[in-house]
Amino acid sequence: MRARTLILSIDRDDDVGYKAGVESPAVGREACLDAATRLGIADPEDSDTNAIFQAIKTYDQLKAEGEDVEVAVIGGNHMNMLEGDRRIGELLEQVIGITGSTDCILISDGAEDEYVLPIIQSHLKVASVVRVIIKQLPNIEGTYYIIKKLLNDPKIARSVLLPVGLVLLLYALVALLAPGISAVLVAVGIIGLYLLFKGFNFDQYFVYVWHAITESFRKGQFSFIAYLVAVILVIAGIISGLMSVIANYPNSGDVGILYLGLTFLYGALIWVIVAGLVASAGKITDYVQNYQAGISRIFVVPFFFVAIGMIAYGAVIYFLSISPVEPFPFNTTDGIIAMMLLTIAGLGVAFLGIYLRPRVQKQVRAWIEMRLKLEEEETSGKKRKPVYKKVKY
Repeated sequence: MRARTLILSIDRDDDVGYKAGVESPAVGREACLDAATRLGIADPEDSDTNAIFQAIKTYDQLKAEGEDVEVAVIGGNHMNMLEGDRRIGELLEQVIGITGSTDCILISDGAEDEYVLPIIQSHLKVASVVRVIIKQLPNIEGTYYIIKKLLNDPKIARSVLLPVGLVLLLYALVALLAPGISAVLVAVGIIGLYLLFKGFNFDQYFVYVWHAITESFRKGQFSFIAYLVAVILVIAGIISGLMSVIANYPNSGDVGILYLGLTFLYGALIWVIVAGLVASAGKITDYVQNYQAGISRIFVVPFFFVAIGMIAYGAVIYFLSISPVEPFPFNTTDGIIAMMLLTIAGLGVAFLGIYLRPRVQKQVRAWIEMRLKLEEEETSGKKRKPVYKKVKY
């Protein structure tokens, strides 16, 4: 059987769908040419237009050489890259089913699209990757225009403008409401925290949380209310942490950033633990109503969340109690006792969750088997009918 090569253009942020209204996947030369033309009319400066034209050009060249090729354009998601990557995998399976391709040549307009390379390789053998680089004059006016266009992009605006605006707002609020605290220190700390979140990809967890909230709202689930309450509790925890810093160390210039961070956690951790419990309770409630088979999988989550929170809270109290900086409401002895008791209690909660999990799993399995048995009886007509006795009057 002769191999067929797929010339594949990946538009990870789905500009072809978001701007031009083209439904992915676009398979075939005519469909791809129509997609490139419509995208070029909608936004003549979009580099994805050049990538699609490059895919068509590569298709024509290989077709003229007698090779068995097909061309396709696949779009992801303009606002959510995680959902977009999942969609690319699903659409790629459809394209493979339509074209019968065995390998592909990836046409990319930049490094961002090449993040999906492992997804493509899990479905097809990638024979080559063609990068499309747009030629531009490197003058000052052009650089300014490029920066302006990038900042108008919603994705880049969320990643750059939003954190900068938040840091400036917090700087102004701290300088206005808490003159004893170094506003520069707070601003630098927020920037450092943001860079750590981006560096370790912690921001992806916030994307998951946001997706879970919107999905629960769309489906009308109880977890939406629980998530909303949890968010409010987290905000209350952040405020409580800041108030703890102000109350214990009003002159923050004399305290290292480590102790300021620990004092913030001392005031915020309890609220965060309660928020986690509320969110877990909402999720478990949804599983009880709609998906009993998955209860055992998330049953231990609140136990582990409370256990980690208690152990962390005990460690925070201990490290603050041995701090050479005064004042703090715990001495060294109190800190040691608190850490030991909270650590033991946290381990006990974790072991309790592990101990109860197989029993809950067994009970859930029994519920499922009983429900399946009842459904089989109903569908097979073997369900027992009520017996009515004749009564003589």
